[in-house]
Amino acid sequence: MTEIPENQPADSATLEDPGLDDRPFDPSAPLLPTGNLRRRQWASRLAVGGAAGSALLAIGVLGLVVYTVVSHGAGALSFGFLTKDPPLFGGPGGGVAPFLIGTAILVALATAMAMPIGVLVALYITEFADRRSARVIGGALDLLNGLPSVVIGLFVFGLLVAGHEQSGFAASFALAIIMLPLIARTTQEVLRLVPHNMREAADALGVTRWRTIRGVVLPSAMGGIVTATVLAAARAAGETAPVLFLSSIFQPKVSLNPFGHALPNVPVSIFQLSEQADPAGYTRAWGEAFVLLSLILLASLTARAILARNRAKLTR
Repeated sequence: MTEIPENQPADSATLEDPGLDDRPFDPSAPLLPTGNLRRRQWASRLAVGGAAGSALLAIGVLGLVVYTVVSHGAGALSFGFLTKDPPLFGGPGGGVAPFLIGTAILVALATAMAMPIGVLVALYITEFADRRSARVIGGALDLLNGLPSVVIGLFVFGLLVAGHEQSGFAASFALAIIMLPLIARTTQEVLRLVPHNMREAADALGVTRWRTIRGVVLPSAMGGIVTATVLAAARAAGETAPVLFLSSIFQPKVSLNPFGHALPNVPVSIFQLSEQADPAGYTRAWGEAFVLLSLILLASLTARAILARNRAKLTR
């Protein structure tokens, strides 16, 4: 058996030494590299390179999509395009004001339904539920988050629209289901960042649990909750499948009532224009896509900046 002198440094042992694997276990002996070190280093470099390549590929695809939409839709953008009604019989000109207003109403109503429930679910998981209940509820949220939006649209269609007329409320209800797990999961992570000693200090003062949540936990995590809501709203604004089932038969004019009839919205308008054989309609579709993409990107970047600032504040 090959012996290594005591005064020889650990890293001077060669990887090819066959006697290293036959040495008896000695807890006090210095750590020495084994013959698998080089293979593990190559595997680590390969994994890191693959992850970096995948990230660059995702960024490249996003950049290609943004470039395509901007190059095709920027020419249609103007002040009148954002403030006028669409033309009655097709052709050039007109705007997308009814679709923007309708999308804003749908997303606002969905946010009003999803945000309180999502925050309450996150509070229950973080502050009250035991480990088993938290695991079950978390799994249900993950399953709901992974559910295809077309399935949610069909469910709400059978629940609220079948036998009735389409309505903006039905579309908002479907969007609220899509937003709920996003808000709940992100809020849950933000609540976990609130220092536990703040809760302990409130308990030491004799403050009730619910008052601690209202006066200490929620104010500290409010920035993250708002960020989660903005991210969920940005995703809901671009959903097409649910609104095709629930709010696609509409008059292209400004309407503020989501309960009586379907509301015009941008995703359905883009779909309808892309199916027509009118070149002017293609231009308007690209313009609407550019506006929608700009709003979603702006909301996402703003929300992530607020979330990063809130996390830094909570972890000080």
